[in-house]
Amino acid sequence: MAKALLGYVGGSDPRLLAEMRRLQQRVQDLESELVRIQHENDALAAAASQHSDSLLESLDVPQAEPALT
Repeated sequence: MAKALLGYVGGSDPRLLAEMRRLQQRVQDLESELVRIQHENDALAAAASQHSDSLLESLDVPQAEPALT
């Protein structure tokens, strides 16, 4: 009865199995790309942080004077 309810009358459909394998491979590919992009983003964020720190250190800003009251 359960097989009839799910539409499996006579075994697995090869097209359905092929589509499921294709989708599983696509999910794996997207997960791999996500990990790669996260690593790249972390590296860029670290480089940007170092660059902004060195930029702030290179500025010659005079000491602030107290405000007149």
